[in-house]
Amino acid sequence: MVTQQTIPYTFKLFDLYDAVNIEVKDAALKPYMNFRPRLLVKSYGRRNGENLGITKVNIVERFANRLAVPGHVNKKHKIITNWSSGKYNRNMKTILEVLTMIEQRTKKNPVQVIATAIENASPRDEITVIEQGGARYPQAVDVSPIRRIHLAIRWMVWGAYAKAFGKKKKMAETLANEIVLASESNMESYAMGKKNESEKQADSAR
Repeated sequence: MVTQQTIPYTFKLFDLYDAVNIEVKDAALKPYMNFRPRLLVKSYGRRNGENLGITKVNIVERFANRLAVPGHVNKKHKIITNWSSGKYNRNMKTILEVLTMIEQRTKKNPVQVIATAIENASPRDEITVIEQGGARYPQAVDVSPIRRIHLAIRWMVWGAYAKAFGKKKKMAETLANEIVLASESNMESYAMGKKNESEKQADSAR
């Protein structure tokens, strides 16, 4: 009797992209970057009350959540465009377009490109303000791994939104370009520029 050999099925993110063998070289960031493959990347906010709950949210979902408020840069509040009205489906559709563009441009796994971009764009040092005896002065501090990931995602979305707001380019196109530039450590990336600025300020405040 001939038995048919079953081939094990490897579960993929959106059933399109391999998210199992993603390489994260930075040992500090690796435990806090979630690439768990799921067909529907949506946590419904269930992790908000848990300890370190943000680390259990998929990185792709964190990008989609950040798209909901892309224009709030510091104290400058730009008009929120109709495509980023907080609707999950609309934001995730943009992310899917970004993944497709990255794959077409780099011929690599787009999830791996995102992981490399976050590693490259995440700052290791920043400054905080210390007040002592009525005097305020900057003090260099190390950035926690969770905040490093958060800042990298925030800066990439900010940079992409600035290049798409009021321009002919779409958000998906500018975000894909920003992620690719950051993955290549290209200083034309807004996120890489912000990282360099943050670390230079920290060096001068030591």
